[in-house]
Amino acid sequence: MKNYKQITIYVTLLGVTVMLMLLLWSYGKSSPSVKRITEDVRDFGEICNEGILRVATEYNQIGYFIDGDTVSGFQYDLVLLFGKAMNLQVEIYPEMDMQKSIDGLQSRKYDIIARNLSITGSLRKGMSFTHPLILNKQVLVQRKAEFNQGLHPVRNQLDLARKTLYIPKNSPSMMRIRNLSVEIGDTVYVDEVEKYGDEQLIIMVAKGDIDYAVCDEIIAQKSQAVYPEIDIDTDISFTQLNAWAVRKDSPELLDSLNTWISRLKKSKEIDKIQRKYFSF
Repeated sequence: MKNYKQITIYVTLLGVTVMLMLLLWSYGKSSPSVKRITEDVRDFGEICNEGILRVATEYNQIGYFIDGDTVSGFQYDLVLLFGKAMNLQVEIYPEMDMQKSIDGLQSRKYDIIARNLSITGSLRKGMSFTHPLILNKQVLVQRKAEFNQGLHPVRNQLDLARKTLYIPKNSPSMMRIRNLSVEIGDTVYVDEVEKYGDEQLIIMVAKGDIDYAVCDEIIAQKSQAVYPEIDIDTDISFTQLNAWAVRKDSPELLDSLNTWISRLKKSKEIDKIQRKYFSF
């Protein structure tokens, strides 16, 4: 009789244990577990543990550029300096499409977007910006009169009415052109070119394939030394602050970047890099 009671107790306990295990397993499938939440977090601590910093930037002479055996670029040099300071291996991902850079950041494919990003209210809603790195603005790229059958460059933005401006796909310039259209009270047509960045559009203007492109002034100035046909003296936007961007759920990475940028500016190291790329 005693053995029967003990067996009954054991069987009951075993049944309860199995039920608890099934409940926990079911909960783990339907709700994010602590482990899964931890895996979704990728802030500075997780980056340091892995030892790899993933960075999206543009493929051009300002972002990331390969010429023979030489790799260069303003953004590239800065990212390498940060990686060296933090003892991190840097992985560079060239990405021409701005929206793809943002999507990659939010999906944790990238840790930082290091490109000529203007600090705007609309972009602030989805990302956090570092301290500003450079000043920049958007300019109209067109041909000089001597390379355009005597037609003088557009100087008044009102004269852009009914003209077609070419920009890279998902370029931040789109918002400014829309506002410009409202300001002048007329339509400004926009053609978004997929897979091409500012430099490629500038070449198309210089060669006469298109008449107008809206590009970053810094890239346009760099290109003008190679393509003297282009005129870049008509502003499309005001001067803007450019910075890097990180996810809003990466406050430690943002703080580390800002602390490093402040030290970099005090040491004047950033001035040397700017002179290397922006001495036109």
